[in-house]
Amino acid sequence: MSGLSIASVDSKITSPGEDLLSAVIPLMKLLCVTVIGLILAYPRTQIVPRATFRLLSKLVFALFLPCLIFIHLGQSITLKNVADWWFIPVNVLLSTFIGCILGYFVAIICRPPPQFFRFTIIMTAFGNTGNLPLAIVGSVCHTSHNPFGPDCQRTGYAYVSFAQWVSVILVYTFVYHMMEPPLEYYEIVEEEAEIQELPPFNNISRPLLVEAEWPGIEDKETEHSKTPFIARIFNSISSLSQSTFPDIDLTEEVGSSNPESIRCLAEPKVVRRIRTVAEQTPIQHILQPPTIASLLAIIVGMVPQIKAFVFGYDAPLSFITDSLEILAGAMVPSVLLILGGMLAEGPNESKLGFTTTIGITVARLLVLPLLGIGVVALADKLDLLVAGDKMYMFVLLLQYTTPSAILLGAIARLRGYAVSEASALLFWQHIFAVFSLSVYVFIYFNLISYI
Repeated sequence: MSGLSIASVDSKITSPGEDLLSAVIPLMKLLCVTVIGLILAYPRTQIVPRATFRLLSKLVFALFLPCLIFIHLGQSITLKNVADWWFIPVNVLLSTFIGCILGYFVAIICRPPPQFFRFTIIMTAFGNTGNLPLAIVGSVCHTSHNPFGPDCQRTGYAYVSFAQWVSVILVYTFVYHMMEPPLEYYEIVEEEAEIQELPPFNNISRPLLVEAEWPGIEDKETEHSKTPFIARIFNSISSLSQSTFPDIDLTEEVGSSNPESIRCLAEPKVVRRIRTVAEQTPIQHILQPPTIASLLAIIVGMVPQIKAFVFGYDAPLSFITDSLEILAGAMVPSVLLILGGMLAEGPNESKLGFTTTIGITVARLLVLPLLGIGVVALADKLDLLVAGDKMYMFVLLLQYTTPSAILLGAIARLRGYAVSEASALLFWQHIFAVFSLSVYVFIYFNLISYI
């Protein structure tokens, strides 16, 4: 009896330290790999050239990440799990919505330059829900003292991967249009373009930030991707010069020449304008390798007969899944090396302002996680979460804790809007995230211990 009491006392004494080590050590591992990438890509030494990091980012996007998603999501998901995991994609939408409100207050309080008002909102709202959470989960599960059990890595990767599709849809709809160049800013750029021709931006001089998370996104450029398309449609542009803005034909060709029949068949102006904007939204590009891997994993996992044929030690196609699992193991270290290469380029010049940069960083990395704890705790109280699943809650909390998505830098380049500001802000956020993530992961470990 006394031996039991001594053991329990010892566990109580050592548990706070173990919680701290379990929270900090995984992040220190991530930091070490990132620093290695930074050293390799440091501009003065260039041990590994920038082109190699670009090639590595393409391998992550087209091979390593899809393999990881397919293996872990396919093994974990079932028809029942699809119904149980519904709050994961919903939580991405909630975190983005709450971040937008928070970003609006940051813009009101910090007063950034007018052309960066929407930029401030979106940089606060849209966090990294893919590569960085996968790296954190992988590092946390790599420790023997993790609080998530033996299936930590497989379930954690599955939960993070299940949110990928909603993030991609948000990027090509909401984020794409929020990063549209402001109307007044576009006029200034167009006027200056006649006087000073910008140098071509080739693959060598292009910052690694542009291709760090979604290589080839600039190839998705459309006719109106670098213009204030929505503003031109929904605002009166009669006072603007026709040389600055080419005509946008919103009229429909109707077979009948009768004016009354044309009036009856014509769409309302608002509906016609919304349809025009929808046609210019590059939603068709969502079928990228990670998204395709997610869809395949969900389809295979939901059909038991196919799942038994693909996954398992005795499955006929187990040699293929084992090969994909080997490739998936390269995903996390590759992502961290790319992140180090991105940070090695340093922050670009920014016109956003010091106050706004601090405001976005504090709101995204300190305030939003606190609100996220409230949202997840409320959802748990309402029995909306998977009961007793610590990893499920941890992934939900991580969605509020990560810095702004690196992908926003690529979207900024695609839209021709606030590219330097996005690069500088992402640099400082990822530097500060080393400390904020350590604090909040420690808090999360203590919170989930009460489940």
